[in-house]
Amino acid sequence: MKTIDELNFKGKKALIRVDFNVPLSDDLKITDDTRISAALPTIKKILNDGGSVILMSHLGRPENGPENKYSLSHLTDHLSEKLNISVKFVPDCIGSEVSSATKELGEGEVLLLENLRFYKEEKAGDKTFAEKLSKLADVYVNDAFGTAHRAHASTAVIANYVGNNKCFGYVMANEINNLEKVVSEGERPITAIMGGAKVSSKITIINKLMGKVDKIIIGGGMSYTFAKAMGGNVGASLVENDKLDLALSLIAEAKEKGVELLIPVDSLNADAFSNDANTSVTDIDKVEDGWMGLDISDKTKLLYRKAILNSKTILWNGPMGVFEMDAFAEGTKFVAQAIADATEQGSFSLVGGGDSVAAVKKFNMQDRVSYVSTGGGAMLEYLEGKELPGVQAINK
Repeated sequence: MKTIDELNFKGKKALIRVDFNVPLSDDLKITDDTRISAALPTIKKILNDGGSVILMSHLGRPENGPENKYSLSHLTDHLSEKLNISVKFVPDCIGSEVSSATKELGEGEVLLLENLRFYKEEKAGDKTFAEKLSKLADVYVNDAFGTAHRAHASTAVIANYVGNNKCFGYVMANEINNLEKVVSEGERPITAIMGGAKVSSKITIINKLMGKVDKIIIGGGMSYTFAKAMGGNVGASLVENDKLDLALSLIAEAKEKGVELLIPVDSLNADAFSNDANTSVTDIDKVEDGWMGLDISDKTKLLYRKAILNSKTILWNGPMGVFEMDAFAEGTKFVAQAIADATEQGSFSLVGGGDSVAAVKKFNMQDRVSYVSTGGGAMLEYLEGKELPGVQAINK
């Protein structure tokens, strides 16, 4: 894996594909700068070498060209503050104005380009667009793990036009190294915690993990598909009725491969999808008609905590319940606490996926786990064993 540590950027311009797809408030202020903070070490290494930096990213999902709410110009002040220098901005990412701005860029300076997705050519992986981007600098650095699973112009295709002048930034290198600690180098017992709404969205990764882990903990809405598949009554809980046979086949596969598949035994239920709903606790297979399960309850919490504390490697993707509502956040918080406690005892823990990352932040536990992945979809595809175009483009 070729990283920026192998290069000296003195007198060189580096074009870095970063993932600055950060959430903005209605008044266009950054509400979570995790992705910006993650990219700072890569930027600073190049500046400290005596190089200059050109940053390119997407933001949001613009449909028809430029839109002010998706402009990366809203990030310049925050980025300038973080880097303690005045970050320059150019309102385009290709063309004569951009070429002039990059040529004039001096040592120790940073230029931020406008949103790549203002051009449809970016997502289309257009070769001409990628080639134009490649001419802006001496070295191409991919540090956007969150988009590494996309074969877009700036994440993969551009690598065809820079020869060997390409490498990974620290975010990409750290993501791959930490994922490998789960996929290939994990100390046993290895436990994967899979939450979220639907079995269908996690089927590929659960199948892939069957041969690699010792335990799989199931949580979230998909628990009720498993419970119903086993003949339980789940009331008005979220269920994928067309995936009941799939749930049974996963149970059978786990048994066959000697993997302990842990499914909730009890459920915190509500009579409405509301933080103020009436609640009750039942066995997960005895949810009353008209009630819906929205979180795990006490017996399951203790069962899961024991499994987590007995693990040496832990992967967490997906919440245990509707953690966005405080009334149904305790299960997710309890599991996060158990992972933090296991980590303090020497286990390796990796948290990834938007909801799981949001949960550890909500409960202020992001610094109590070993690694928090910045790329949800990319992380899942890597764990599924798929080749990520953004990784492949640098390695070939």
